[in-house]
Amino acid sequence: MKGIVFTEFIEYVEDTFGFEISQHMIDKADTITNGVYTAVGTYEAAEMISMLGVLSAKTKMEIPKLLNLYGMHLFDRFSSLYPQFFGDGVNFFDFVNQIDKYIHVEVLKLYTDAELPSIQTVKRKEGYIEIIYTSQRKLSDFALGLLQGAAKYYKEEVAITKELIEEDGSVVKFSIQKK
Repeated sequence: MKGIVFTEFIEYVEDTFGFEISQHMIDKADTITNGVYTAVGTYEAAEMISMLGVLSAKTKMEIPKLLNLYGMHLFDRFSSLYPQFFGDGVNFFDFVNQIDKYIHVEVLKLYTDAELPSIQTVKRKEGYIEIIYTSQRKLSDFALGLLQGAAKYYKEEVAITKELIEEDGSVVKFSIQKK
């Protein structure tokens, strides 16, 4: 995973739960880096999972909920850091439809070693889209948070349902309906 996901996560934990909990998470997690990340570095997803496990135990919040909340937060950060990806004249459904075809292509130009999930549109009509999320990291709750963050950014009220296609969570279908 790209380091920006880690650096933003640690900042999010510190801002949301406080410095002491952030430091506890870093100290107790099983990481090779000891919690030291650079935005442009590449790190094992297992380090994020380890930190989430410690954070979950400390805060009594389930990991899927933590991932979801962080995904919403990170979308907000991405929209501030990379405004060029959230152009004028694009609505929420257009944005979701172009994640793999445009956003991920541009990310790969910036970070050639990035290992991104696949987001494929399988059905689209006015006010509705179905996408298939595929990732060996199995972070669909994080992806859900990113989608919810996008809906908020584009001021679109939507209902998002998540359906496991593969039991292990590596393939998930998101159905998004305008309210």
